[in-house]
Amino acid sequence: MRWWYGLFACLIMGGVRAEGLTPNRLGVIYDLGNARSHRVALFYAAQRAVPSINVIGVHLPYGDVWAPAEFMRVRAQLLEELPTAVQSLLLVWSAPYAVGCMSVTTAFAAGYRPGFCQPGCARTLDNPLFDSSGWLPADTLDWYPAMLLPTDDEELARRVILRGIAADSSAPPGTVYLVRTSDWARNVRARTYNDVNLSLGRFLTIVSGSPPPAGAIPGAIGYFTGAARVEELPRIQFRPGAIADHLTSKGGVLDGFRQMPAIAWLAQGATASYGTVSEPCNYLGKFPNISVLFEHYRHGETALESYWKSVAMPGQGLFIGEPLARPYGGSP
Repeated sequence: MRWWYGLFACLIMGGVRAEGLTPNRLGVIYDLGNARSHRVALFYAAQRAVPSINVIGVHLPYGDVWAPAEFMRVRAQLLEELPTAVQSLLLVWSAPYAVGCMSVTTAFAAGYRPGFCQPGCARTLDNPLFDSSGWLPADTLDWYPAMLLPTDDEELARRVILRGIAADSSAPPGTVYLVRTSDWARNVRARTYNDVNLSLGRFLTIVSGSPPPAGAIPGAIGYFTGAARVEELPRIQFRPGAIADHLTSKGGVLDGFRQMPAIAWLAQGATASYGTVSEPCNYLGKFPNISVLFEHYRHGETALESYWKSVAMPGQGLFIGEPLARPYGGSP
């Protein structure tokens, strides 16, 4: 009956923000076998005023990749426990970050389905939330879009949380950097940079070019590139609420693989990031559409809402960071 509740809520509440992600609509899920995970979950709930009933522990397997059958059993139990108000999830652990060939964030959102990641170099299942309005995915679609907050470094996790809070309604005057690289396979998103300038240039400062700016790279509210490793990362100065990612095959493999993991963006000061956990090839729809992402973000949607609405085929994509960061408040 959640679909009926969602339809009723849409009719009663009307505007987009009435349907937006709020603390009472976020489930905070932690690892029952990991004290760090539990501490960070409780810290997050206290800092963000998430109702205690929304904070739920689950038993996780050891390792980076969760077996699909076991995952689906745990997910089914979790959905039985979730309060009906919950629309999205924050997963508070570092591993597992994948379920089979899927990211753990999309697996929790939609359940494990091989069509989300096989075959990896072709189209995979579509995201019904792509560039959509409102945010009642559990009620209308039975989806629970998730973001992962890695906890291996507990102090970093806490800093990311506090960054998100500092960002709220700050209307930062920062710059979105769009970096072209000589890596032809990973530079494919550069073909969209002119569209980003056309759609966002009136509202945000956009710096686009190649190579990256020399020296310090100040005031970044967004940073996007295509590279296996981002050599200029130590020079980037992020504002609270900043979103950054690099188009590469294994950015969502958080233990490093042979490419820079998405968590490196958080360690440098970003508030949210994205990377793929299995080989997507360089299919653009499997990576964030920057124009869509920042159109939703600058209209006052959260990092989780905006990131999720920007990826057309998210099956292999891991969303990480602080989900409730909302730097642009309710700006038009």
